Amino acid sequence: MIDVLPQKAAARGPLAHARIAVVLLGSIVTSGAFAASGENVSVARQLGSRVGPIVGSALACRDIARPRIQAIIEKFQLVIREAAASEADRDELTRLLDRYVAEGRSLVTSGRMDCRSADRQLADLEQSIAAPAPTRPNLPAVTLAPSSAVAATMPAQILPPAVETRGVTQSDIKFGMVIPYGGPVKESGRQLKIGVEAAFNRVNEAGGVNGRVLKLVTADDGYDPSRTLDAMKQLYEKDQVLGFLCNFGSATAAVAIPYALERRALFFAPYTGANVVRHDPPDRYVFNYRPSYAEETDALVRYLVKVRKLQPRQIVVFAQNDAFGDAGFAGVAKAFRTIGANENTIVRVNYPRNSVEVDDAISQLRLLKTPVRAVIMLATTRAAAKFIEKAHDVFPGAVFANISAVDGSALASELTLLGPRYTDNVIVTQTVPGVSGYSSLVLDYKNALAKYFPGEAPDYMSLEGYISASVLIEGLKRAGRSFDTEQLVETLETLRNLDLGLGVQLGFGRSEHQASHKIWGTALDQTGNYQPIELD
Repeated sequence: MIDVLPQKAAARGPLAHARIAVVLLGSIVTSGAFAASGENVSVARQLGSRVGPIVGSALACRDIARPRIQAIIEKFQLVIREAAASEADRDELTRLLDRYVAEGRSLVTSGRMDCRSADRQLADLEQSIAAPAPTRPNLPAVTLAPSSAVAATMPAQILPPAVETRGVTQSDIKFGMVIPYGGPVKESGRQLKIGVEAAFNRVNEAGGVNGRVLKLVTADDGYDPSRTLDAMKQLYEKDQVLGFLCNFGSATAAVAIPYALERRALFFAPYTGANVVRHDPPDRYVFNYRPSYAEETDALVRYLVKVRKLQPRQIVVFAQNDAFGDAGFAGVAKAFRTIGANENTIVRVNYPRNSVEVDDAISQLRLLKTPVRAVIMLATTRAAAKFIEKAHDVFPGAVFANISAVDGSALASELTLLGPRYTDNVIVTQTVPGVSGYSSLVLDYKNALAKYFPGEAPDYMSLEGYISASVLIEGLKRAGRSFDTEQLVETLETLRNLDLGLGVQLGFGRSEHQASHKIWGTALDQTGNYQPIELD
C-alpha cells in the first residue's frame, strides 16, 4: 500500500497529495510500519514529497499557529531518523523536505491554494498522527534540526535546539583555504589570504553576517598536488569547515575538487583560470570569481595581433609544465583558430612547475629562425621575473605578456629591483581593476588593508581575495540566518547583477558559475607602476 498510493495520486493535485500524506505519516508514526529495510529511504522520500507541501502552504498563512507546524516537522524528523541509517541519507531527506516546503509555500503565494485549504490539510495530518496505536514502538529521541527552509520562517522562540551544520555555529561560520606556506609562490598565497581576511574583518567589525562572525582557517600544501589531499582533509575533517574559499593553484585544484564534491562542500573562487574548475554544465558546488585563462590568453593574442600588429608566427609561449600551463596554452591555440592562424605553428617552451628553472626554455627559443617579438607567459611570479631578466637582452624589444596568475604586484616589485629597463614592454592582464584606481570597491579594499594589515601595500592578488570573499559574503547574507550548503548554493545561483563597485556587475546562474568575464589590460612603466591599456 505504501508503494502504490503515491503513484496513484501523482497527478491529482495538492489536495490528493495531502490525503496520501495523512495515510503515510499517520501509519508510519503510529505503528512504525516501514517497508523492507532497503526501501526505507525511498518511502521517506515519497513521504517528504507529500508532507513538505502541507508544511510549506501552512507556513505561508500567518493565521496558522506555528507550534502546530512544528509538531508536524518533529514527526517527520522522527521518520527520517528511523528510515535513514547514514548521515548522508538523512542530509538528503532533509534537503528534499526543504525543496517541497518551498513548493508548498508557492501554492499559497501564487494563489493556487487558499489558507482555508492549507489549514484543513494540516488538521487532517494532525488528526492522523494523534490517532492511538496499540502496538506503537518505543522510538528514540530525535535530535535533527528542522529543515532550513522551515526554520528560516519560524519565530525563534519556538525553534527546538538545532544540530549545527558543519562549520556553522550560533556565533560563527568557518571556511578553509589551502595555500602554499613556502616555495616560489608563497607570497602569492599570503597575499590571497590577506585579501580574504581583510574582507572578513571588515564585515565582522560591522556585526558579522546575520549575527555570525566569519573565520578563515588555512592549511599548507606547498603548491604540491601530492600534499593537497592531506591539507583538504585537515580542514574538512579536523577543523570542520563549511567549505573552501580561494584555494591556490590549478594542479592542486584537480586534487581538491573531487574531494570537495564527494562531500558536497562549497569550493568557492579558487585562484585558477583552468578548465578543471569550469565544467559544462558546472559542478554544483564549484563557483568561480575570475575569468578563465582561455579568456585572458584570447585577449592577449588579440592585443598583440590587432593592436601591436605582430604576426602570429612571431608570438611564442612560455609555460609552466602542468595543468596551469596547459590551460593557458589551450586558450592561445583557440585564439589562433579564431583569428584564422595555424595553431600547429605555435612554439611552446616549458619550465618545471614550482621552480625558477628557465634557462632551458630560453635556449630553445634562441634556436628559432623566426625572431621572437612577443612571449605569452603562463608562469608564476618568480619564474616570470627570472625569464624576463634573462630574455630581455636575448630578444630585444620583445613584449612579455603575462596573465593575471603571475601576481602583477609581486612581478612589478621583482622587476623594479632589477632596474627600470626590465619593466619595458611588460604587459599583464588583470581580473580585477587597478589597485591604484579610485573605484568604490578599490577604496574600500585599501581602507580595510590599511586598518587590518597596516604596512601591507595594495596588491592585485590580495584585491582578488578581497573581491572573492565579498561576493561570498553577499551570498551568505542573502541565504539568511538558517541555511546549509544546499541552500547557499541555491542562493548563489540566483545572485544577479551584483554591483560591488568594480565598474562591472557580477552574478551567477544555474548554468553559469563564473561571476566575472571582465579583463583589464595593464602595462608596467619605468617606475614599476601599472598603467591601463586598451586590449582591443
